[in-house]
Amino acid sequence: MNVFFAVVLLLIILFLFRAQWRQNRALGELRNAIRSNQSFLLKDAASENLPAWRELTDAVNRLITDNAELRHQRSGQLTQLEATLGNLREAVLIVDEANYIHLANRALREIFPGSRDLVNLRLELIVRSAPFLEYVRETRAGQPLPRQEFEIMDRQKSHWIEASGAPIPSPDGKSQWALFVIHDITNQRNLERVRRDFVANASHELRTPLSIIKGYIETLVDGHLTMAVEDRDKFLHTIQRHSERLQAIIDDLLVLSRLESATPGIKFAQVDLAQFIGQLADDYRHRPHASGHSISVKLPADLGTINADQEKLTQVFSNLLENALKYTPKGTQLEMGGRAVDEQDVECFVSDNGPGIPSVDLPQIFERFYRVEKGRSRETGGTGLGLSIVKHIVQMHGGRVWAESQEGQGLTLHLRLPRTQPPGPIASELPRPAGSGQ
Repeated sequence: MNVFFAVVLLLIILFLFRAQWRQNRALGELRNAIRSNQSFLLKDAASENLPAWRELTDAVNRLITDNAELRHQRSGQLTQLEATLGNLREAVLIVDEANYIHLANRALREIFPGSRDLVNLRLELIVRSAPFLEYVRETRAGQPLPRQEFEIMDRQKSHWIEASGAPIPSPDGKSQWALFVIHDITNQRNLERVRRDFVANASHELRTPLSIIKGYIETLVDGHLTMAVEDRDKFLHTIQRHSERLQAIIDDLLVLSRLESATPGIKFAQVDLAQFIGQLADDYRHRPHASGHSISVKLPADLGTINADQEKLTQVFSNLLENALKYTPKGTQLEMGGRAVDEQDVECFVSDNGPGIPSVDLPQIFERFYRVEKGRSRETGGTGLGLSIVKHIVQMHGGRVWAESQEGQGLTLHLRLPRTQPPGPIASELPRPAGSGQ
């Protein structure tokens, strides 16, 4: 009898244990279904017979389905919004309450090319600017803020952006997000800096001869009656020299202005390079200020012709020769030459065996008013614009110019020019150079 009761008790315990195990397993499956956003399927017959359990699973399934639909709708809205804004020139950015990026169109990715996919990244990882991050926080908080400019550092480089923002509700309506329209104004800022530097440099270059002329004229006006003839002649020659320098600066500025205009007046025609360079070298050999210098020509027989503006090309090589004659001592050997790079391009050069240029100055010699030796350049009458004009004309021909030099071993200026010109105005397709003379 005791054995019978023991067996019955054991069966009851096993039944209760099995029921508890099945409930725990069902609860675990329900928990996993909620986490994975997948509908829960009733597999346990015992659980199916419990009305409360069935109501619970039905409610959970409805919630999972509604949540999936909301997530799909939200993803579709963001995808549609990104497709709509993707081709806009303005950069568009949407961040959530935790500064995670939810939308970044193509224009924004172009501003930050180092990050291919910005979505789902923290804004702090992309934008290294405390003022802009504070602007984002205040915008999301609903504070009315005007459009502002920010400097963004990106791998040792600086970007300038102009941003305007507005708070927007999140798709679920439970938090506040922020939307920003951003313009890349880096080029504008760079152009403003170049313009400021140009105005400052031009003012300085013009003021120097004007101040000298003014001072000497005032001295002549006050003391011309008692001044010695030799002193008066010296003063007049100084005024003449600086007037000519002032005229040269103005002429070069006018040349640059014409080259940068919408109609620079380029007239392309076939130019025989060997004949052209040979005639120019022969002309300079007979000029008085070239005496004491040796000018030689090194040209292959098959250099051929190029399509170029011969007048502008003369200006290019004349500036290079004048540059070499001014900044090298008597006895320096100058050489002009060229070679055929391939069927499309030719490369010409003007070199000397003079003192050369320090390597630190080479990248800047094409900047306007840049001089390696400022005092000596003014003494020789240089305007500081010659190499800038060279660079601009070469770029208008679809070519490029660069310099090679080692201090004490001379300077070589290279020009690479296409034999033929592509259709359309090349000058309008090229960026304005910031170049200048030595």
